Amino acid sequence: MHIAILTFDGFNELDSLIALGILNRIKKPDWRVSIASPTARIESMNGVVLESQISLHEASTADAVIIGSGMKTRDVVADESIMAQLQLDPSRQLLGAQCSGTLILAKLGLLHEVPACTDLTTKPWVQEAGIEVLNQPFFAKGNVATAGGCLASQYLAVWIITRLEGLEAAKSAIHYVAPVGEKEEYVERAMKNITPFI
Repeated sequence: MHIAILTFDGFNELDSLIALGILNRIKKPDWRVSIASPTARIESMNGVVLESQISLHEASTADAVIIGSGMKTRDVVADESIMAQLQLDPSRQLLGAQCSGTLILAKLGLLHEVPACTDLTTKPWVQEAGIEVLNQPFFAKGNVATAGGCLASQYLAVWIITRLEGLEAAKSAIHYVAPVGEKEEYVERAMKNITPFI
């Protein structure tokens, strides 16, 4: 299984890297998680520089794709050359979007009649794209999921693990990363948010 996390200049570290960390709790030879971007290097909203592991074209062939958030998402959706590279298809992929990543899904036409979650800053832009925005951290319909709020990235990761590897694998992954003394509470919260959509 290959999971790609789309990460653009101005990215929010919490969105891309929390999901990356949780998804990499699955230790199987055929399980791979990659940062995908349109350029070889990308800089976060706080000046952290990452090297892309795969291209956007390769991300379009992944089994699952998370679209991360960032300060320049409106620039991304306005860039036809970037958007043309995103050949995403919920009939063959799990697709998740975090905060302003939801705007990218909306602009790609992948949220038809699907309400979505996003952050408070992005909410009006997603609504302008004709998408109903929910006041909750996570929502999924079929193979498309969205999350709102930086720390809701854990729900996208847990949803993907549940869909690809099962509920016990997802519980184990979130249990591992949860704070000591709060592990059961974190597992319970994650399951409460994603199981209605499994």
